Amino acid sequence: MQNCILYREAGFRATGAALALPPRLRSPIYGGAAPATRRRVALSAQEKVFPAPGGFDYPSSFASATFGGALVKRILWMVLALLVAAPAWAQQYDVLIRNGRVVDGSGNPWVYADVGIVGDRIAFVGRAGESVTAKRTLDAKGLIVAPGFIDMLGQSETTLLIDKQAVSKLTQGITTEITGEGESIAPQNDFTIAEAKDALEHYKLSVDWRTLDEYFQRLEKQGSGVNLATFVGATQVREVVLGKEDRAPTEHELAQMVEYVEDAMLDGALGVSTSLIYAPASYAKTDELIALAKTASKHGGIYATHIRNEGDTELQALDEAFRIGREASLPVQIWHLKVAGRENWGNMPKVLAAIEKARAEGLDVTADQYPYIASATSLGATIPPKYHEGGVDQFVARLRDPATRAAIRKELESAPSGSLENMWRGTGGPQGILVASVLSPALKKYEGKTIAQIAAMDRKDPLDALLDLVIADRDNVGAIYFEMNEDEVRLAMQQPWVSVDTDYGAVSTTGPLSESKSHPRAWGSFPRILGKYVREEHVLRLEEAIRKMTSLAAQQVKLDHRGMVRPDYFADLTLFNPETVRDVATFDDPNRPSQGIEYVFVNGVLSLEHGQVTGQLGGRPLRGPGYAAREYAPEGLAPRGKIAGVITDEEGWPLPRTKVTLSRASGEVVGTFETRKEGRYEIPSEAECDPCTLKAERAGFAPAEREVRYNGSNSLWFSFALRRVEAGDEH
Repeated sequence: MQNCILYREAGFRATGAALALPPRLRSPIYGGAAPATRRRVALSAQEKVFPAPGGFDYPSSFASATFGGALVKRILWMVLALLVAAPAWAQQYDVLIRNGRVVDGSGNPWVYADVGIVGDRIAFVGRAGESVTAKRTLDAKGLIVAPGFIDMLGQSETTLLIDKQAVSKLTQGITTEITGEGESIAPQNDFTIAEAKDALEHYKLSVDWRTLDEYFQRLEKQGSGVNLATFVGATQVREVVLGKEDRAPTEHELAQMVEYVEDAMLDGALGVSTSLIYAPASYAKTDELIALAKTASKHGGIYATHIRNEGDTELQALDEAFRIGREASLPVQIWHLKVAGRENWGNMPKVLAAIEKARAEGLDVTADQYPYIASATSLGATIPPKYHEGGVDQFVARLRDPATRAAIRKELESAPSGSLENMWRGTGGPQGILVASVLSPALKKYEGKTIAQIAAMDRKDPLDALLDLVIADRDNVGAIYFEMNEDEVRLAMQQPWVSVDTDYGAVSTTGPLSESKSHPRAWGSFPRILGKYVREEHVLRLEEAIRKMTSLAAQQVKLDHRGMVRPDYFADLTLFNPETVRDVATFDDPNRPSQGIEYVFVNGVLSLEHGQVTGQLGGRPLRGPGYAAREYAPEGLAPRGKIAGVITDEEGWPLPRTKVTLSRASGEVVGTFETRKEGRYEIPSEAECDPCTLKAERAGFAPAEREVRYNGSNSLWFSFALRRVEAGDEH
């Protein structure tokens, strides 16, 4: 009975039926006059409620009012059936995309359909008639209209503050990025800020936030080319509490870490994450991670992980992730799924079998990947984690010590032992490691060179050349590691629970983010799948590839109303040419935008047009399931108001060709609408109209009108039942 609130006014019969409906769908739908002037009619204990389509309930006394129960029931059923149907009648859209092939993200086959956008939402999907109008109409003939792509691991939380355009994301169709791999953007303290000093000074970036909410406020204020959602990193909270000490936290310190995770979840983190091959993340034991994951679980979060080893002991590393998921009772996301190290090639079937077994046992575990045979991380990550203890200054100082260098050489050149992931050995040595980026301008000559080439240039031993370069750039060197197998990349890609990531921050062809080379995955991951693996090699169906890029990703991290082309979903859309879409970035020449991505909308904002970034910023922070302020600060723009309803005759049959006019007291017409066969009208308006007159006129029927008070934002619903009259007696 809680939904059965009915507003009734005097003059109901004289001015036609005004049906009051409860809030539903996108906007509140009101009947009668403005809320301040309506009289509430309470339901008596004797009044029955009859069900209606769409989950609405109405009192039986209302069904018997005015025209008789059967008639009004028929009207209600018809009205509510129309409400839940996708409308195709004429109305004003901000953008109307016509003639495209819609791949809606569900995995279903494509269909021809038009898509209407109002504000930041998709308002219509279907075949729009010729009379349907919009502020801008795009002809998508020959194009695929898909949900905006979701990058399941992107690393742009800092780069968006340097260049908010997100060029490398938009040019491959990405509208939303997920980030926060172990070291997240928050929380921050003096130690974590000092550790990032070199990069912060280079890019003239200040850290004026400490909490995730403060970071989101800064991002929202400055604007962003793409949406951004983030995890809180277990590494980050460890550094805030322990620095980079290689030890277990005390009971009090662990309680502090738990509190930081709790705060971040309430600020909108998606869950808690780890990156366990790196220091100081590798110093954490499993029990510590379970405690943090339990906190995320309490707020509906998930556990995302760069597992402890992706090579020699990958199956054991997966078991640890599964244990954390089970004991903390939350889903698990395996980031950038791979089998690393040449000596481990052939193990992908075992890895997939382990994940399938965990899923069969009831654990919600999924994964994502980038479609390349080379990974990327810091050059310093080649060096075992124990040497990183204490932070950058201590790490660099150790590398200058001859005894330490000898110990590092022995470990890297020895047979596998423990959980260490040995990328030096996994790439086959110095010829398999490519320097992608440096911070110091004096070291630019090394970008695009392998460690073997650098050693030859400087006439050094290859490992000495690597260590010296890490020292010279204070562990700010980015490197690419050729350690995966193409057949295993394809095999992982074919799994229905594997989505897509770039694992790279937004970069550009101009400005400070164009200074260095990058990994081609930064520019081409999504188009590479659509071109190489869908069109050319038929590894995936087009619809399945798009499902992985959109709705699967949204499901994995619990993004609400994203990842599908459906009414009321946010208008994140990517339009591309299926015949020309492809990646053109290479390892030799990586900073090249992909081809074939024609248009990108981010929350209804046209952010890419004909493959070029428009400069319009539609992105926003996306908050996770535990966000404390969601009820009074919902995401998205306020709904645009409208006056709508259905016109019928007295027997409940819809009346087409009825003219409905909304006019001010002065006689100025605010808007008109002529009904079609459904009898429905809809007059959108952002203008306040208090009071106005709403009038319905049709030949052969007596006109009906009523006074309305409309504030321009809250939608109103008025339905008229017109009385049939003899010819010439309409007045």
